[in-house]
Amino acid sequence: MVKRVALTALAAALLGGCSMAPRYTPPAASLPAAPEQFAEMQGWAPAAPQDAALRGAWWTMFGDPVLDDLETRAEAASPTLAAALARYDQARGAAGVATSELFPEIGVNGSAARSRVSAGRPLSSGSSATYDNYIVGGSLSYELDLWGRVRNSVKAGRAEADASAGDLASARLSLQAAVADAYLRLRGLDAQAQLLDRSVDAFQRAYQLTETRHEGGISSGIDVNRARTVLANARAQVASIANQRAQTEHELAALTGAIASDFHVAPAAPAFDVPSLAVDTPSTLLQRRPDIAAAERRVYAANARIGVARAAWFPTIGLGGSGGWQTTHGNLLSAPNSMWSLGPLSALLTVFDGGARRSQVKISRGEYDEAAADYRTTVLGAFREVEDSIAAMRQLETQGKAQQEAAAAAQRTSEIAMSRYRDGASDYLDVVTAQTDALDAQRSAIAVETERMRAAVDYVKAIGGPSEAKG
Repeated sequence: MVKRVALTALAAALLGGCSMAPRYTPPAASLPAAPEQFAEMQGWAPAAPQDAALRGAWWTMFGDPVLDDLETRAEAASPTLAAALARYDQARGAAGVATSELFPEIGVNGSAARSRVSAGRPLSSGSSATYDNYIVGGSLSYELDLWGRVRNSVKAGRAEADASAGDLASARLSLQAAVADAYLRLRGLDAQAQLLDRSVDAFQRAYQLTETRHEGGISSGIDVNRARTVLANARAQVASIANQRAQTEHELAALTGAIASDFHVAPAAPAFDVPSLAVDTPSTLLQRRPDIAAAERRVYAANARIGVARAAWFPTIGLGGSGGWQTTHGNLLSAPNSMWSLGPLSALLTVFDGGARRSQVKISRGEYDEAAADYRTTVLGAFREVEDSIAAMRQLETQGKAQQEAAAAAQRTSEIAMSRYRDGASDYLDVVTAQTDALDAQRSAIAVETERMRAAVDYVKAIGGPSEAKG
């Protein structure tokens, strides 16, 4: 009967418990409504994709097995990703610790002792006694969460774990984007290296032609020196590109968790097709970006911690209980030896703390305001990044077409200038100018194409992963 009354009182206390946390309102309500479409979409739309949605290995849209391998290696060995995973595990562990407070703490104990009491002890019958004392039992303690301190701690812990999961997803996406970006830059440098190698060969032949003409008295020493200058400049650019490639290769090594000395990517200049990417609505962005989700969960956690701080104004009420068996001889577990107690039912309330609780509430409210501001910053930054990447894809597409026309025209001019020089219709200055312009235009065309690939990677990262893509 006593146990039934105690359990009934406990259930009533739990059901009647309240929460000191403010009513939670997602911070998105304090932001302007998301527009129907991104501003940079007006007047431009990418080609409609034909493949199914690619959400996992999105980098396969570039169709490069070397990139696929690098992404796999980065997933397995990147220390940055490993650290993010460790932080997620810590957050899950902290949430588990908070959740454990929802349940009673149960302990078991046992002891055995042999004692002798003196004959002259108080209330003695005039004789000494020697006896054994055996005790086996258990104890239970539980905090009655009348004010929601434990429940709000659990909510905060679980929200922090969810936020850490978002951080892990962001770290993984950032790593994937960094690997893809570095690899595309590496291939852009390889393309420039191939162009420069061809240019050095062409400039070497032109230099030999001017020397032959100079020896025959057809051209001047100025022409020879001009040809030598163009050739030397091209060779210097070859060395510069080689240095940039080495640094980019070392960057890839670090991203994939490899030692730079043992890491190498064979030079190649594959012809990439710029992938077509579907542009979703701004409202979809808020649902997909893991950093936005993480920021919102941290606002929720901060709101719950306000409840934890406010609960400190009320008494902490705990319920204890113990029971077991005790005997001074055999038959320890027989019924006459059992013992139990319910209680104490304790209450602890701090009367004076010099303003510590009031200050803690201010701290928790300030943390909530900070988390809400961080959330708004994250959302606004996400919209800016998407607009930037859409603008870059659109403008680079236009720039790429114009640059390809310029490169083709400059190459034709270079060929005409060399032909006229051979025929004696012009001097070598026209050839030098045309060759330099052609090389610059072709290098610029390669650079623009590389930037178009990188802009596609930036867009994938900005939207939190593509909804659709076509290689």
